[in-house]
Amino acid sequence: MKIISYNVNGIRAAITKGFLQWLQSADPDIICLQEIKATEDQIPVKDIELAGYPYQYYFSAQKKGYSGVAILSKTKPNNVVFGSGIDHMDYEGRTLRADFDGFSVMSLYLPSGTNIDRLDHKFKFMDDFQKYIDILKMEIPHLIICGDYNICHQAIDIHDPVRNAKISGFLPEERAWLDGFMKSGFIDSFRHFNKDPHHYSWWSYRAGARGNNKGWRIDYNLVSEPMQHRMKRAVILPDANHSDHCPVLIEIE
Repeated sequence: MKIISYNVNGIRAAITKGFLQWLQSADPDIICLQEIKATEDQIPVKDIELAGYPYQYYFSAQKKGYSGVAILSKTKPNNVVFGSGIDHMDYEGRTLRADFDGFSVMSLYLPSGTNIDRLDHKFKFMDDFQKYIDILKMEIPHLIICGDYNICHQAIDIHDPVRNAKISGFLPEERAWLDGFMKSGFIDSFRHFNKDPHHYSWWSYRAGARGNNKGWRIDYNLVSEPMQHRMKRAVILPDANHSDHCPVLIEIE
């Protein structure tokens, strides 16, 4: 089974750049989207259905044109949970979970910390999300959290760790949180299979960053430890050009 996570930076904009044709070619069983920036009535759901995804679930932010997550699936989930029940997370449409036979998939869009107010919000989100997942994984031990975490885990995950050391997304406190989150029972699926540097999932639109591969790896498919034996492959797909991010893929048995 192929599962993809992709921050599309606006699903409608991505569709104009060939996202649906790419989706048919990539052919995942499930795709988790972040930053859809649209409500369901603004999305061409029929076109997505024709692309092979009859089961579509959208959790949009209250603020128009902002944030939002989605899960598209070829098969019908047994259960779908919109949000976490935590108001400040759900107001911005940041978590969506679909339960299937034998495992669950979550689409996560963790806030960025672009200014001091948002950085405080990001840390609150991180703390509350950790508590939420600590409880959830007792109920659902076979869990894959796919998404844009807006944090590079280690120096290998960013093109210039020295100059970016004081930039949100690579702050020591953020990295420590992500490290602790993984150590609480999750596997970084990409690093499980690939220890090489220079693999990124986001590039700034400025200064030819993508062409020069000056990027950040901030998108992850984190797999709960009880599912480790089911992981078959994990790759980044940098050739997909519908966003400032690229998709990340995990295959499970």
